[in-house]
Amino acid sequence: MQPRKILVTSALPYANGSIHLGHMVEHIQTDIWVRFQRLRGHECYYVCADDAHGTPIMLKAQKDGITPQALIDRVYQEHTRDFAGFKISYDNFYTTHSEENRYFAEFIYKAACKNGDIEKRTIRQAYDQQAQMFLPDRFIKGECPRCGTPDQYGDNCEVCGATYSPTDLKNPVSAISGTKPVEKETEHYFFKLGNFESFLREFLQSSAVQKEIANKQMEWFESDQGLSDWDVSRDAPYWGFKIPDTADKYFYVWLDAPIGYLASFKNLCDHIGLDFNEFWKPDSSAEVHHFIGKDIAYFHTLFWPALLKSGGFRSPTAVHCHGFLTVNGAKMSKSRGTFIQAESYLRHLNPDCLRYYFASKLSNGVDDIDLSLDDFIQRVNSDLVGKVVNIASRCAGFITKRFDNQLAAELPDQTLYAEFVSASESIAESFESLRYSQAIREIMQLADKANQYVDEHKPWVLAKDETRAAEVQAVCTQGINLFRAIVTYLKPVVPQLAADAETFLNAGELTWASVSMPLVASQINPFKALMTRIERTAVDAMIADNQQALEQATAPIPTTLESAKTHLSTDPISPEIQYEDFAKLDFRVAKIVKAAAVDEADKLVQLTLDLGGETRNVFAGIKSAYQLADLEGRLTVMVANLAPRKMRFGISEGMVLAAGPGGKDIFVLTPDSGAEPGMRVK
Repeated sequence: MQPRKILVTSALPYANGSIHLGHMVEHIQTDIWVRFQRLRGHECYYVCADDAHGTPIMLKAQKDGITPQALIDRVYQEHTRDFAGFKISYDNFYTTHSEENRYFAEFIYKAACKNGDIEKRTIRQAYDQQAQMFLPDRFIKGECPRCGTPDQYGDNCEVCGATYSPTDLKNPVSAISGTKPVEKETEHYFFKLGNFESFLREFLQSSAVQKEIANKQMEWFESDQGLSDWDVSRDAPYWGFKIPDTADKYFYVWLDAPIGYLASFKNLCDHIGLDFNEFWKPDSSAEVHHFIGKDIAYFHTLFWPALLKSGGFRSPTAVHCHGFLTVNGAKMSKSRGTFIQAESYLRHLNPDCLRYYFASKLSNGVDDIDLSLDDFIQRVNSDLVGKVVNIASRCAGFITKRFDNQLAAELPDQTLYAEFVSASESIAESFESLRYSQAIREIMQLADKANQYVDEHKPWVLAKDETRAAEVQAVCTQGINLFRAIVTYLKPVVPQLAADAETFLNAGELTWASVSMPLVASQINPFKALMTRIERTAVDAMIADNQQALEQATAPIPTTLESAKTHLSTDPISPEIQYEDFAKLDFRVAKIVKAAAVDEADKLVQLTLDLGGETRNVFAGIKSAYQLADLEGRLTVMVANLAPRKMRFGISEGMVLAAGPGGKDIFVLTPDSGAEPGMRVK
């Protein structure tokens, strides 16, 4: 087998939110393929990065009272923690807010200008008069001009996949202020995608793109719209890289985001001494594989190859698209608690379990996959615990207790072991072609055969006859070797289980070639439980934990235009209430007796409030405005008849009211304001 040089990427997660299990479908799919290539002996590098630019990040940082740099630094730590928790084996996880990214963005842009692929023109763009800013595509919502679906963003439709200009939306509204935007002239820079029509036709018709994706993209060549020129600039204010030789224009985030693949790899090359050009020059014999979701196929199979071509780089070897994740048969939902964050999962469940379950569902197509929590429990317990680990646990005890951990000198059924060895290429082909579910089926068939072998030879019965001790050792050696082959094939999927099995087998690191030679006449280590069953209580605890985390992440109601800019919901105003409803609220003055920090909470403080003879425990999001000692002795107004609410940190027995624009400007009453604890406020 000829060794290959392979560079692999996953799509860049956006740096303004948490990693959830929808993200993990892609990163687990990619990681399995990468680990498989390494296991086969290929030179395979895996890079990714945070997508760290754009207006949403700028506005979220403003809401949080921090700089965009501080925000992306914080999110970077969270993302790297969660990906590490799921054993994602990046060689480099970087950021698009880097000098390497700036260099390649400017390099490709200047090359495109020189080649005549960039055009400057005056356009009319949506402008929010209330917010006094041009609206990025994702901050305008309306009806898709192609299929008519409502509540779609201003750059592409999530239903039909169409891309368009925000001015093409029907009945548009600003997602910042909720007002109808006006049009205003501005100068923008366009990448002339139509210059690459023949190149892109050839690319789509090659083996680089899945047929169903290629067919979808080919529709653009036949449509009246054709390959539209692509607006690659945005107006200030904008968080990103300024376009060279301009005063107030910035690279659109979708230009410098995929360039993050180049930047992250260049950063890796500089650290470990790799030749960047060996992978990215036009005539490179190395491979470049992108793993992405089907929702961003347009950018990765049309814009990105054209940008690379214009900049003088090679095209991707393959762009592998996958479908979306549903939970219990429905779209992930925050209200149902099934918009599951990676952090919530990792606090309660083994990451190998989800890796295995996703692998058992994934194919090389773009169909959505479902995480049925009941099926998840049943399949992991049945397959990994009941079949795979069970083989070793049934055989290891006899080897340890009766034969001082020593395996027999040869296998009693070499024909059966040869069958396991011969399955190697079929399983490898399934992994190589991303048909993971097929690979899992083949491996589980081997597990069934291994368990059947142990059942038929019954070492626990043989052990009762001292004259048959050699048979016991031989049968158990056979079983442990069948287990070893199965774990080797599963190693890309369940890396922690494989690592623990390697410790148990005591024969070094498992490679794909390990299976060809059985493990005989050697010592194993005493068996320790390699995996435990998933209990329903653990899944329920994860859902409850996740629900609390989502509730705490709910942003407060904005009190100024500046903070309102960060609230992107265009939901209608809540149902009208009557004056009698409002009159039910009992506002009381309370004295802050004690203010304490809340571990793991950035904004919350725990307040002990004196209501005039009665004390209450309340959590309030005012940490940014006060030193804890400065709060004690002050007065505040609270909703005294609000039902207690269970939070992750404890019970909150009311709600504190404060005023101000946010950040450090949040005001509570001073002790000399003339109010007394317990006084009612009307």
